[in-house]
Amino acid sequence: MLLKAIIVCLLVFIVLNLFRALPAMLKSQGKQPMSHYLGRRVLISVIVFALLLIAIASGYISPNPRPY
Repeated sequence: MLLKAIIVCLLVFIVLNLFRALPAMLKSQGKQPMSHYLGRRVLISVIVFALLLIAIASGYISPNPRPY
């Protein structure tokens, strides 16, 4: 249950960075460049993907065998 909560929090953080990059995208000049927020989103996405792979490999979560 803790792993699922961590993954949800990381996904919320990804969406938050997406909306924080919006003003940087609309304005050409800002405090932080848009690549700063993009880098954070990519890093957090890689962390979420690695956590999912580790959780599936260790048997903590199981994928749906028949998704339809």
